[in-house]
Amino acid sequence: MTLFIVTCLNSFTSKVGHRIGQRACRTLFALLLTTLSFWGAQAHATEHWPERALHLVVPFPGGSSPDLLARTLAEHLSEALEQNVIVENRPGAGGNIGTSYVTRAKPDGYTLLITINGPIVTAPTLYQNSLNYDPYTQLQPISLIGTSPNVLVVSNDVPAQTLEEFVDYARAHPNALNYGSVGAGSASHLSMAMLEHAADITLTHVPYSSFPQILNALLAGDIQASFMVPGIAMPQVEAGKVRALAITSKEPSPLLPNLPTVHDSGFHGFEAISWNALYVPSGTPDEIIERLNTHIQDILHKEEVKARLNSLYFTAESSTPEAMNERAQAEKVVWDEVIERLQLTLE
Repeated sequence: MTLFIVTCLNSFTSKVGHRIGQRACRTLFALLLTTLSFWGAQAHATEHWPERALHLVVPFPGGSSPDLLARTLAEHLSEALEQNVIVENRPGAGGNIGTSYVTRAKPDGYTLLITINGPIVTAPTLYQNSLNYDPYTQLQPISLIGTSPNVLVVSNDVPAQTLEEFVDYARAHPNALNYGSVGAGSASHLSMAMLEHAADITLTHVPYSSFPQILNALLAGDIQASFMVPGIAMPQVEAGKVRALAITSKEPSPLLPNLPTVHDSGFHGFEAISWNALYVPSGTPDEIIERLNTHIQDILHKEEVKARLNSLYFTAESSTPEAMNERAQAEKVVWDEVIERLQLTLE
């Protein structure tokens, strides 16, 4: 500001620069007023946020785990913000369509994203030639929401009661066992590929479009194994229709107390956790990010919310934005290695 005033005064003291100085000062004054007006509008918008309903985008279909978590979150976030939080499903391309939509949204705190690992961690490598967004430059994490291990499920026809017995059987019968996934590059696919590498076994991959289809294939004997989400797998396990051998978290799960971890079953370091997290478009004001993070932490400490997530086999877990970003980046290193080993590229 001081330099601006001195420049104008110096221009006016020169006969030669008088007219030039007038024009320059008028231009600079206009730019200054525009800038101050913009800053004022931004400050007002942030101070009074939220003034209307928010949209919580779920890049997966209704009834999916992210959708169910989003609806629980939306209910309590609406109460905390005193504004409606509308859940908006935008499924397709493994979550990439809805995620891309949010990256293009105005960064004003009115468009949120709840998503799983895939669109953030593995999509940039799997779809490196076609992905139209960068989750690390176009999205800003707010907080982790919840985590869940997957379950290694086998058909009752497989003569294995433990993971060790399953691995021994698979080694003795290379390529004889089929496993199902919800598509190439999905967590269920990459997790089994990681186990194949760690255990030195070879299975045949059969992709499906959903976990219910995988379950039907297990029951029909078309496939013999799969890493599945526990919400779909465990009711069938408890009914004795399929058998669960292990879970993919490093630590035992209080929600699945009778199942050992792959890590503790002889494959040290094995971990494949599913998580859901909240994101906003990059450029969202820091004040809004801080408020959202505070509200999310408060919500996830509510006993009723913990119980709801537990019923879906998720553990409520929050984080700072920085910790969430570090988690995603660390996981990317692990899964990039698996994807590279598979030489897997998707379009």
